[in-house]
Amino acid sequence: MDENLFYWQAVNIALDRAMEEDPDVFVMGEDVGLYGGTYRATENLMAKYGELRVRDTPISENSFTGLGVGAAMTGLRPLIEIMTLNFALLALDSIVNLAAKIPFMSGGQFPVPLTIRMPGGVAKQLGAQHSQRLEHTLMNVPGLRIAVPFTPQDAYGQLRQAIRSNDPIIVLEHDLLYFSKGAVDLDAQAPPMHRAIVRRAGTDITCAAYSLMVAEALAAAETLKESGISMEVIDLRSLSPIDWKCLQQSVEKTHHMIIAEEDSGFAGAGAELAATVQERCFYSLDAPVSRVAGMNIPIPFNAALESAAIPHAADIVVAAKKMLLERSQTS
Repeated sequence: MDENLFYWQAVNIALDRAMEEDPDVFVMGEDVGLYGGTYRATENLMAKYGELRVRDTPISENSFTGLGVGAAMTGLRPLIEIMTLNFALLALDSIVNLAAKIPFMSGGQFPVPLTIRMPGGVAKQLGAQHSQRLEHTLMNVPGLRIAVPFTPQDAYGQLRQAIRSNDPIIVLEHDLLYFSKGAVDLDAQAPPMHRAIVRRAGTDITCAAYSLMVAEALAAAETLKESGISMEVIDLRSLSPIDWKCLQQSVEKTHHMIIAEEDSGFAGAGAELAATVQERCFYSLDAPVSRVAGMNIPIPFNAALESAAIPHAADIVVAAKKMLLERSQTS
């Protein structure tokens, strides 16, 4: 039965159910216990499961992430919350050199069933050091899987799948999605964690996006409809691995692709997406893949400048019209 839930509530229920089902699941992070998490994701869990299974940690990201790796190697299933993606920079040694590599270097003798949740992205005037998008850094690490849930349903389903997995999985949650609402069927069979989903079907152009940018792509598709342009919107849902089959099938239908990302365009996730799509779909494309991305600058604190530094639906609309216009002029 569907429930209309906030994104943070979906995360909270996923954690609660996982902890109820499996005593090996425990949560660690800054302010996850008494405070209930920065965005309420761990609210009431300490009261229900006690401080041994919901552990407030010191402000030492590399230390408690490393502790999580060690716990996972002993057979437990740690769920680490890093308060913000920006602080993951302090935990990269544990994430990159331990979690991602130990299963491979041990020949599979030591799986690392570790899930790391991290809010991130450009929120509202948090300044350059708290508005980073580091998915490109994590995508470049073999051994890590990266989920990017957009809807409350996926926030619930993908987190449940991540906790059950024997692999180290990063779950990136956008700060501005926590108080978005949507229908959640808590008993539904979730699609595979790394399968992309077509959020809106279209015939003229494909737009691939992830996380909060899916909302901008859907808004752009609605605007383009008024001009008689049918844009298909694909929610990637995962950045490692990427569902290339879904993208390829869409491009073979529309023959055009735009990639929308909040991150800066230079060496971002979109660069990998564009390169691989053009390799796989060269003869299906009627125009080069276009990228709509953030500016290559630290995110400003000023609200107007902050908004100008990242893409919005209007930018996707302009890119789509430009692509189709240029194609019509050359055909």
